[in-house]
Amino acid sequence: MDRRRGNLTFSSFLNGPLPMRLTHLVATAAIAALLAGCTANEAMDTVDVDLKKVSSKVNYQLSGKIVQKMQAMSMAKESPIMLRIFKEEGVLEVWKANASNRFEMLRQYKICAWSGKLGPKVKEGDRQAPEGFYPIAPGQMNPNSSYYLAINTGFPNRFDQANGRYGTNLMIHGACSSSGCYSMTDEQMQEIFALARDAYKGGQQAIQLQALPFRMTAENMARHRNSPNIDFWNMLKPGYDQFEITKRPPEINICEKKYVFNQQTDGKFSPTGPCPAMSTPAVMQGALAAYNKKYNEDYAKAMKKLDGMVWYEPSEAERKAIVAKQRVGKELAYAPTGTSLDAGKLMKVADLEKQEARRAELEEAKKAIEIQKAELEKTTRNGKSVPVPAENPLPRPVETASVEQTARKSFWGGLFSKGSDDAQKLQPAAAAPVDAAQQSAAVATARPAVGETPRKPAEAAAQAAAATEAAPVAEQAVTVQAPAGKGFWGRLFSKDSADARKPELVGAASADIAIQQPAEQPATGAVQQQAAVAATPAAVAKTAQKPAEAAAQATTATQGAPLAEQVVAEQQPKKRPFWKLWGN
Repeated sequence: MDRRRGNLTFSSFLNGPLPMRLTHLVATAAIAALLAGCTANEAMDTVDVDLKKVSSKVNYQLSGKIVQKMQAMSMAKESPIMLRIFKEEGVLEVWKANASNRFEMLRQYKICAWSGKLGPKVKEGDRQAPEGFYPIAPGQMNPNSSYYLAINTGFPNRFDQANGRYGTNLMIHGACSSSGCYSMTDEQMQEIFALARDAYKGGQQAIQLQALPFRMTAENMARHRNSPNIDFWNMLKPGYDQFEITKRPPEINICEKKYVFNQQTDGKFSPTGPCPAMSTPAVMQGALAAYNKKYNEDYAKAMKKLDGMVWYEPSEAERKAIVAKQRVGKELAYAPTGTSLDAGKLMKVADLEKQEARRAELEEAKKAIEIQKAELEKTTRNGKSVPVPAENPLPRPVETASVEQTARKSFWGGLFSKGSDDAQKLQPAAAAPVDAAQQSAAVATARPAVGETPRKPAEAAAQAAAATEAAPVAEQAVTVQAPAGKGFWGRLFSKDSADARKPELVGAASADIAIQQPAEQPATGAVQQQAAVAATPAAVAKTAQKPAEAAAQATTATQGAPLAEQVVAEQQPKKRPFWKLWGN
């Protein structure tokens, strides 16, 4: 061991004096039997740092309480230290060399926050905290951090670089807020920073950081056997095992893109090249053999215990949820995370597969939303230019029909127009007067005028036949020359009301009077007059005429009926405007 440099390595252990080597070998065998299945359940240390009394973060002196503990453990104030992190438990341990050059755990802190999930950091922005073995030099200490104090982990190391992993500023810092870092409270960070500072003062050139997912016991390895990171963790396990055996930080080398621990070689290690010829020291081989035998027995027992069960690894959000109450009354940046042990659970394999499938769907939906949001910000130029949606090119049948209907007929136009609903309802009734005309003709033929002397059967038959022949002509004239429909007010105050439209069977005027009737009077009046020719006063006065003369007179009146209809249509006066409601 080079006490000036303060570097305690396995090589110095092997190269030490023979009595020391034998003594440590016996101790190693005993530790292998006792610590194989051990998990640390020690209570977390309470930090007795009053930040209000700290005048200089860099020159802060450790409290009397922790100095007394170091003295009781035979530790010099400036002896080397090692940092070890267990993500799953949320624990950071500080190990310090004692007088026998073995490391013992001096402090155990609860990590306030770490982001991501179990597993190594792969790329910038994945929110993962690093896992692996990292040397920390004095230049990686940052007393001017925005997070109170900080120690750079050194990610990416040679292993990370060889495997294409990248990222920057992965720290152990204060402020209890993490985005890929291990975040402590400010009080904890003040004490850790002081312990590292004193170790550098004692000559230690690099502090080894072991960032591990969990304590690599048989039961924990069996519990995480289905993790996608299990191969990576199996590579880290020899380094964990050898520290548990020797209680000294292992020598780390990288070759073939993987970690190797405490290997002897005459060649050189290249992170991306093939590993040189190397071997494990015989003493270490013996200690590892005993350790691994006990481990394999424990692993078999754990597999039986966990048969059909797997571990559900919680997300960062689930870990934060179980300690949400701790944020009450604190600053917004204060964001503690709970442990994976508290938020995770053992599940059946089938249940976990279903749950992971649902989680994958949620992750895909989240990514889709982020992509849409990014595209929207790009399109709107970060909200400065919001595009106006284009008009829908598809027609709207319902709205179009409504507009067309309004354009075709407005309220006032429908009230006073000629083509109103009431007027349209009267159009089909135009044929009704024809029936009345035919009835009038039949009645006039069948019933003799008042005071007329009954005729012979032959004359009556001839007169009825003449009236029947004239009926179709009258029907055509009525259909063609039907007056235009009146408006509401026109029909209300018109002279020829509904009573005037009724057929006049008795007392009709002569054909000359019918020709001079106003246009408002229905055309059926002319037909009625045709049928009533035989009942005129002139016919009454000549009841004594000969039957032949009466027949001739009826024929002449019948032939003149169409001409009278044409005259009525030609002399039809203009329609009175709706505001002239009264008067002639």
